[in-house]
Order: sequence, then structure tokens, then C-alpha cells
Amino acid sequence: MFSVIVVPDGSRGPDSQIRLEPGETLGFGRTEEARTADGGPYLVMDHAGVSRSAGEITATATFWTLTNLSRRQTYVVENPEGAGEHIKVGPGRVEAPVPFEFSRVVLPAGNDLVGFEVWAPRHDYFEGSGSTGGEPTALPFPLDRSKRYFLVLAALCEPRLRGEPHAPLPTTEQVVERLKPVWPAVNRTTVQWNIDYLAVKLRLKPPAESALPGPRLNGKKESLVSLALRFDLVREEELCVIEGRER
Repeated sequence: MFSVIVVPDGSRGPDSQIRLEPGETLGFGRTEEARTADGGPYLVMDHAGVSRSAGEITATATFWTLTNLSRRQTYVVENPEGAGEHIKVGPGRVEAPVPFEFSRVVLPAGNDLVGFEVWAPRHDYFEGSGSTGGEPTALPFPLDRSKRYFLVLAALCEPRLRGEPHAPLPTTEQVVERLKPVWPAVNRTTVQWNIDYLAVKLRLKPPAESALPGPRLNGKKESLVSLALRFDLVREEELCVIEGRER
């Protein structure tokens, strides 16, 4: 059974997609003459800035690897669902593992960026609690999704979770307007208070009563959103709280 689906730019449906079974390799580049030695499938990228033999993708059961055959160019694999999450595969790197379920491979080509998508929908997870007895493990970032501070955090993360990984963060005034339907009494002061509270709760700054207050935290909203998205503290499906809906 196939484990990886490659979707070329301009694909209009399943007929133009390339399916790979575990162990299969897909070469890609400017000309099909560089087809892999075993005569496997090949993705032609018709751009003068793409190497004749640019790289290879190899499918495994639960992930895939990327080989960069370029001598000079670094390739980037973006996670469209990761709010800016990406990995870089340097020139000559062989079989770099890619863990994303949905990815976009981006190649610099002259003055352009070209690429294609890779879907790896088969992700296996451990079943069961994994408990071996004893005291439960403390949660690293304990957040109560029913609290107003989570509304503020969700509103801050919303633009980047909606598919715009480099979107500017909302201003305090924009957060106020976004939350008024579910929190009529919200204002600039309450939003700012909750941002300060989150910075302490997520250990980005020490509490006010600390004897050692530490340095001033600049870019507080950016730090909060970066941490929240990196560790999935807010997920796209949880944005429903902003509309007052249940998951």
C-alpha cells in the first residue's frame, strides 16, 4: 500500500499525482534523462533554474526522506500546518528524514521558488496509556481551555493557524474586537493583563513577586505565539472557542 503521495504544482486531480509504496524512490529534476537507476517514477520540473538531477524522495512506512543532489542550493521543506515550521536540507544531504504529514518542498530556481507537495498521511501512534504506576507526570504547560487567558492566546495565534505562517500578530485592539462577541466586557487593559499572565504561566518571565525579576521581556506576544505554536498549545480546531463553540 502506498505511504506517500506527491502532488506536482498544477495538479488537477489523482491522475497527475504520484503514489509511492514503502521503499520506492521518486527522482525529480529538470530532465527525465536523470531518472533513477531502477527506472522508477520521475517528476520533471520544467524550469531552467532547476538542476537536471535535483533530488530524490524515498518513501518509508510512516515518513519519507529527501536527498538533495544539488551542489550549491539548499532545499526547504515547509509544514503548511505548522505556522512557519520547516526544515532545511543542505546541498549533498542524503536521505534527510521529513516527519510532516503534509509538506511543501521548495527549491530556489533563478529568481523564482518552485516546488511540489508531499502528503504522508500514514502516521502511527502508540496505543494505551503508557502508565507504569507511581505519581503522574506534571504537565509542562498547564492551560485551562475554559479560561479567558486561553481566549487571548487563541486570538493571538489565529492568523498563523489559519494558513498564514508569516502573518503579523494582531494588535491589542484587534484582539479586543475579535473577542467581543464571546467576551463583551473585554478591553485593552484586560487583554494586556492576560498577556502578562500568560508570559508568567508559560515561564517566559518570572512572577511579579519574585525577588529576582530578571530582564524585561521584549516581543512578549511574539514569544507567546512562537511557544504556543511550537508545542501545539493551541491547535486550529481549538479556534472555535473564539466563536463560542465547542470542539
